[in-house]
Amino acid sequence: MLHDRLTSFKYAWQGIRTLFSTQPNARIHLLFAGGVIMAGVFFDLSRQEWCLLVLAMALVLGAEAFNSSVEAVVDLVSPEHHALAGRAKDLAAGAVLLCAIGAAAIGLLIFLPRVLDWWQS
Repeated sequence: MLHDRLTSFKYAWQGIRTLFSTQPNARIHLLFAGGVIMAGVFFDLSRQEWCLLVLAMALVLGAEAFNSSVEAVVDLVSPEHHALAGRAKDLAAGAVLLCAIGAAAIGLLIFLPRVLDWWQS
């Protein structure tokens, strides 16, 4: 049983590597996450603020992973253009966008007051 669990982690890490090595948008999200982390350190965020930001970043990256997996499965089962295949891809991409908008809103709510205070001082 332990071997099976370790094997499942191996496959999960392989999926994460595949996500970042093959998906440009995932790398962009990761770059933004790095910027958020640096800004959070600079502004000395509270534990609650860190929790919200980590949750938002994980949500966006997880949504990007699900989007990429939906695209791969759709391409496998429908290599030719089909309206429903396009709809599935559009819906998955829309989910990523909704998560990213929510994450950006959280970032603005946390960072904007600090940036304004920093700018004025």
